[in-house]
Amino acid sequence: MLVISSREFRQNQRMYFDKVDKGEQIIVQRGKDKSYALTPVVEDDIYFNEKMIKRIKESASQAKNGEYTELSSAEEIKDLLGL
Repeated sequence: MLVISSREFRQNQRMYFDKVDKGEQIIVQRGKDKSYALTPVVEDDIYFNEKMIKRIKESASQAKNGEYTELSSAEEIKDLLGL
C-alpha cells in the first residue's frame, strides 16, 4: 500500500492511476485527518446500472399497486430480514 499526499497525487495522477490499474493500493491523504482510497470502478460497482434501474422501477410499480409490507416495529424488521 502506498500513502501519498493530495499534492503528490495532483502532480502525478497518471502514474498513480496506472499503479491502481495494476493492482496497487493507493491512499491519498488530504490534511491530517482525511484519507481516500483510489479504486478502479468496474461495471458491477456502479449502483445505477441498467439492471438496478430496472429493479427500482419494478419496486416503485409494486408499491404503487399496493404490493408492499408495512412494518411497525423493530421486531417485524428483524423477522423480515431473518435476524
